[in-house]
Amino acid sequence: MHRTARRHPRRSRPAGPLHRSRRALGLALAGALLATGTAACGSADGGGSGSDRSPATAGPTDSVKRGTVLTNPFDKPELVLTDTEGETYDLVEETRGHPTLVYFGYTHCPDVCPLTMSNIAVAKSKLPKADQEKLRVVFVTSDPERDTPESLGTWLRAQDPDFIGLTGDFDTIQAGARDLGIGLAPPEVEEDGDVVSSHGTQVLAFLPKDDKAHVLYTSDVPVEVYEQDLPKLVKGELP
Repeated sequence: MHRTARRHPRRSRPAGPLHRSRRALGLALAGALLATGTAACGSADGGGSGSDRSPATAGPTDSVKRGTVLTNPFDKPELVLTDTEGETYDLVEETRGHPTLVYFGYTHCPDVCPLTMSNIAVAKSKLPKADQEKLRVVFVTSDPERDTPESLGTWLRAQDPDFIGLTGDFDTIQAGARDLGIGLAPPEVEEDGDVVSSHGTQVLAFLPKDDKAHVLYTSDVPVEVYEQDLPKLVKGELP
């Protein structure tokens, strides 16, 4: 994905391991996290969940990056936010009994977020219609000040009209992400007016049988893996 060349006083920058804009800062974060025994969230090198609940079994040992099956599945966070229609959305209640993918990101992201959602959209489109209707894909903004229900809805409809977008109070969103081992930091305005948003880039897959996240996908998982895994996840099976 290419960044726009037009300057804007609230422009966002791309990010690295925690979706930061500067490579040096990303490496420093990764080093600090590794030094404390915790992997960098959503890094391209396949870092873990960023929590003390470590992922366990990996996928097949080939050259393609695959999802990680978690030995300690995560419960759905009790997030009550606002959807793209301006209505209250209770994540636990609205997705109960549905295969669900949850991702935290922001619409001003120039690369990782749109690519991740595009990969999921393409894979979802390959499912039978009945399975598409069962699947819930939830995008929770890490930049709620700029991602209003209207702007979030416009952005998501370009990916898939059935994707669910949620925005609201940042502290609430951050707490929900933390419950899933995902790092989120408040967007920062730098001296030059640029906005930097830092967030983990993991996708959590919840199975319909127990509403727990059993599989974690990092940002370097290709669309082919989602195409292979979604039919199983919809049926409540591990990939």
